[in-house]
Amino acid sequence: MPCPDPGKDCPLCPRLVDFRLKNRAKFPGEWNAPVPSFGPESFESKGGLLIVGLAPGLKGANFTGRPFTADYAGDLLYATLLKFGFAEGVYKERADDGLVLKNCRITNAVRCVPPENKPTPEEMRQCLGFLQMEMAALKNVKVILSLGLISHNSVLKAFSQKISAHKFAHGAVHDLGKVKLIDSYHCSRYNTNTKRLTTEMFEDVFKKIKVLLR
Repeated sequence: MPCPDPGKDCPLCPRLVDFRLKNRAKFPGEWNAPVPSFGPESFESKGGLLIVGLAPGLKGANFTGRPFTADYAGDLLYATLLKFGFAEGVYKERADDGLVLKNCRITNAVRCVPPENKPTPEEMRQCLGFLQMEMAALKNVKVILSLGLISHNSVLKAFSQKISAHKFAHGAVHDLGKVKLIDSYHCSRYNTNTKRLTTEMFEDVFKKIKVLLR
């Protein structure tokens, strides 16, 4: 079963649809649609990594059509994936750069760009079904990396877990049965500029992921 794709004209969230149409008029020629997941739809038999972000950036993934591509956060994310063997090629901030993910897939809790990068609770709820179907369709998911609190909560809801039982903390590992959830602060410009998240801190999370995937 292929992983689900909401399609370029998903009608579920009126506010996001309105924002999408305005962006199509303002930025013709760009993607301006729900951003599909990136990476293989099945992993090695020992298990693979699913990365869940928040939502596409307006002039990043919303323009390129690939998660974290041309977003500031993608600079650190893709450099780290390349360093730890989860990607091959060269990241050039565009969807046709030839970069390939290995035993790893990237998606977002919310597939459409929200105004001011802030989805509403209802929009997160509407998009939760795509995350649930994604995880059900992916073969051999062993580790899920949540980038930020919203992603963390969305993953827990997708697994019907109590949020109060799994407190978000950078580097924390949560046992969700067959899957381990590991948290990281989002690799956003704000977090890296303020040193809330450093390159070393982010790489430490991936060191844990490599151990979990052994």
